Amino acid sequence: MAARQRPLSPHLQVYKPLITTTLSIIHRATGVVNAIGALLVATWLIFVASDSGYYEWCQQILSSWYGKLALFAFSASLIYHLLNGIRHLLWDIGWGMENATVIKTGYLVVLLATGLTGLLWFVALRGGAL
Repeated sequence: MAARQRPLSPHLQVYKPLITTTLSIIHRATGVVNAIGALLVATWLIFVASDSGYYEWCQQILSSWYGKLALFAFSASLIYHLLNGIRHLLWDIGWGMENATVIKTGYLVVLLATGLTGLLWFVALRGGAL
């Protein structure tokens, strides 16, 4: 029996990246980052509660440049995921499903997430928390 020739789906590189697809991919990625971050926060809490030596070790890691980078990425991920999740909840009640509104709210989420992350880190660094 001869194999039938079937049309192949085009690869993702054929399509122009749109704000909706980009934000959807970022939302999924931030969900993964948040899950990993939650595990690291739980591990940090166990270490901090167990011994002062572990507390000092955790403080050394978190105060280093790569620790601050990880904290920045985790906070940006949490803020973006929260704001985009609110956007999805609004879609669930039927608000904002028009194409123009979807695009506007997508850019709004990116703008707010960037601004709130910057504000959080400005306050944290200025207040001496980090």
